Amino acid sequence: MDPYKERIKSGCHKILDGINSMSLVNLDDQQVHSLVMMREIARGVVDDQNRKVTRNDVVSALRHGIEKMVCASRDIIQLLSRMSFEGLDDQQINLVLRMKEIARRIIDKQPRVAITRPDLLEEQVAFLDEEMRDSPGVELSKICNGHALNDVAQSMTNDDDVLDVEHVLRFENGMNDVQESLLPSCFQQFLLWPPDDCITLEWVQDMMSTFEHTSRKMLPSSFCHVVPSILVDKLTDAASSILCEEANCVEVDCEGEDSRVIVVGDIHGQFHDLLSLFKHAGVPSENQFYVFNGNYVGKGAWGIEVFLVLLAWKVLVPHRIYLLRGNNESRYCKGSYGFENEVWTKYGDQGEDVHNKFLECFNVLPLASVIANCVYTTHGGLFRSTHSAPSRKAKRRKTQRVDLGSLVELSEVKRACIDSPYEGSSVLLSDILWSKPSKRNGLRENAGRKYGLWWGPDCTEAFLKQHDLKLIIRSHEGPDARAGQDDFRNMMIGYSLDHDVESGKLYTLFSAPDYPQFGQKRYNNEGAYAILQSPDFASPTFLSFKAAERPMVDPYVDFDTDEMDLHALNSSQTASTSAFCASQRLYPGGSRPSFDFSMLGIHNGPSWSVELLDGLGGTQVMQVPRAPVVEGLPLPPNIPEPHRSAYKYLFELVGALKHVVVTREAENRARVSALRSRAKKRKGKS
Repeated sequence: MDPYKERIKSGCHKILDGINSMSLVNLDDQQVHSLVMMREIARGVVDDQNRKVTRNDVVSALRHGIEKMVCASRDIIQLLSRMSFEGLDDQQINLVLRMKEIARRIIDKQPRVAITRPDLLEEQVAFLDEEMRDSPGVELSKICNGHALNDVAQSMTNDDDVLDVEHVLRFENGMNDVQESLLPSCFQQFLLWPPDDCITLEWVQDMMSTFEHTSRKMLPSSFCHVVPSILVDKLTDAASSILCEEANCVEVDCEGEDSRVIVVGDIHGQFHDLLSLFKHAGVPSENQFYVFNGNYVGKGAWGIEVFLVLLAWKVLVPHRIYLLRGNNESRYCKGSYGFENEVWTKYGDQGEDVHNKFLECFNVLPLASVIANCVYTTHGGLFRSTHSAPSRKAKRRKTQRVDLGSLVELSEVKRACIDSPYEGSSVLLSDILWSKPSKRNGLRENAGRKYGLWWGPDCTEAFLKQHDLKLIIRSHEGPDARAGQDDFRNMMIGYSLDHDVESGKLYTLFSAPDYPQFGQKRYNNEGAYAILQSPDFASPTFLSFKAAERPMVDPYVDFDTDEMDLHALNSSQTASTSAFCASQRLYPGGSRPSFDFSMLGIHNGPSWSVELLDGLGGTQVMQVPRAPVVEGLPLPPNIPEPHRSAYKYLFELVGALKHVVVTREAENRARVSALRSRAKKRKGKS
């Protein structure tokens, strides 16, 4: 055989094998049709068929694929109908029933095949005719790329032919592809709890890659298909059984010769940045420990993913990763910072049960850690002594002495309280989650907020000296909290040295870059993590990192932290967690939609505020001006409410945006015209 023809045949053989091994699940009907056509052309070359591929060849191939698929679906239904549910848990039974339902739906649809438009076929797939096979000027690389396959499209198709290939044409290779091809893409990513209740490294890695993929390819409302609520129950229960056995202040025993500890600050639902951190610092291992300082959720789109991944690591290696509680891990902050709405968006009718499971897990998170007997970490900071805890009687006094608390007192706190108390011995829980450092000596109430304390360098010195410690690493404050302050660094690199005293140092650590994901202003800051290395764990190395690329997501809640009603925080509050009130959502600039989109099941309806870059590294909020004339209005009288009001609102918003574009274009043209006029005048004078 001619060496060149042999190369062409070899290339087509690779095309044939490649298409046969492809997963066609995420392709539309047009692309499936085109690939089948390309496959038939390549098969003709491989089989030395000296004829053009016709329309009937493609139709026959598609019909054959449908027949194999329908037969496979019947086999699946028969197999599942004979299956006994004895010994299966709820998750497995649910999976079996869904597979059976999908297979029956495919059989009932009775799909048919037609041919698509030839112009689209020419764009998406190329063709090889007999003359090209014999032409020495055609390169194999061009054939593989589809550039040399162009001539036969018109001979195969007619302009009037229409494609009607149902989504069931997503596979052609028989029973081996049934599991992948019968199911929608969200069902393929279905995570199953290990049948032996034993989490493996592969299972955790698969969870992380699945979350990363679905965050980019799926709507949040489909997340419940990826992680069913029963898996959330099992994972949170498994993790809670470990966490509840840990002390309020966990001891991190990492005295190995090559050991190191990674301390991580606030993450705030920025899942892709967590993956980036694991990529750069490495995952938990025999010699690498992790301590997370809390605030896993809120202000970001993927709080569920962040917390579930960390819980999975906790179950896998419980003595290599330690999860501390942050102030966001409470009922009030979950609602105000968007996590509650995230749960409802992703789980719908099951949202209340899932929400309560997370609350139960938050309850048992430890409050602090001591690493290698010399480093203290927590979310907020230091705390008062139980002897100076406020009581109802003490409220009547104008002033009350506040003494510094000890680790012994911390160990006695009942931490299973979902919201921060403001009186009694458990007020230490509020202190440790909400307190902040100050340059001013002393320990005093935070006058601006109902919870937490201010503590000065003298308190840091006393605490370190009392417990023979050398270093404190706390979190809780990002660039938004430090903006406009002169006392401390602005946290734009992710960490700040706040106190440097005789016995050691105090650092603030923040690990959410380009923060916040949702809000009126983005700070374009870097995140950071601390590395504590043997043998001197008290000499940390801080590494800053930039934000990872993340998909755009509509905010669950937009807010400004200054607008939070922190005085409403109350351990006795009885706010319902079974529903999300759309009126709780705060929009940029305070501009809520005049129409309540929650009546249509939409909790993130568009507002008239637009967030734009301000040219100084931050953002500013602009109100869209209303248009004098709106296309489409008035609406026909026969449109019922609430749809009528929704259409009117959206037409007005679209009209306003179009008006802005037209106005700015006219202004730009006027500026250009003025510049040209000036240039002509200058040229005339010269």
